[in-house]
Amino acid sequence: MSWRSERIWIELIGGSRKISNFAWALILFLGSLGFVLVGTSSYFGRNFISLFPYQQINFFPQGIVMSFYGIAGLFISSYLWCTILWNVGSGYDRFDIKEGVVCIFRWGFPGKNRRIFLRFLMKDIQSIRIENKEGLFARRVLYMEIRGQGAIPLTRTDENLTPREIEQKAAESAYFLRVPIEVF
Repeated sequence: MSWRSERIWIELIGGSRKISNFAWALILFLGSLGFVLVGTSSYFGRNFISLFPYQQINFFPQGIVMSFYGIAGLFISSYLWCTILWNVGSGYDRFDIKEGVVCIFRWGFPGKNRRIFLRFLMKDIQSIRIENKEGLFARRVLYMEIRGQGAIPLTRTDENLTPREIEQKAAESAYFLRVPIEVF
């Protein structure tokens, strides 16, 4: 989603609150919980899950291994739920021609550097760069090349844009910022 006028362009960037992240976090939580329940039922000698009778699984070594994998999966699942809760990676890009300033803001993980805020002058922007990697895992990313600071990504690396979409986005950005386009 974006908002645009003659002098200001604000583009909102989505973070980790995606349907796929919700799905993976839920699947991982339920699967890990199943592993922990099977491991503990083999330890206590009681059926916590009726699909797997505790007599078929010995606590040593199968029950211990299943409990270990279940606990590890619960930690990974909690990490995913935290990134969804904190909406890591969300923010905005603000291009202001009137002031000649570009502001890039992103939310990170909690702590001292939770707010990632970059601000620089438009005259320092050298070009808009398209990085296009074809193959089994095709990747197309749009970067803004800044003098003295290197390249700053404008699109997410997991955002699977078609060649037409990335070219159109690059053309709009380059036209608005009045800089050339480079393709790598």
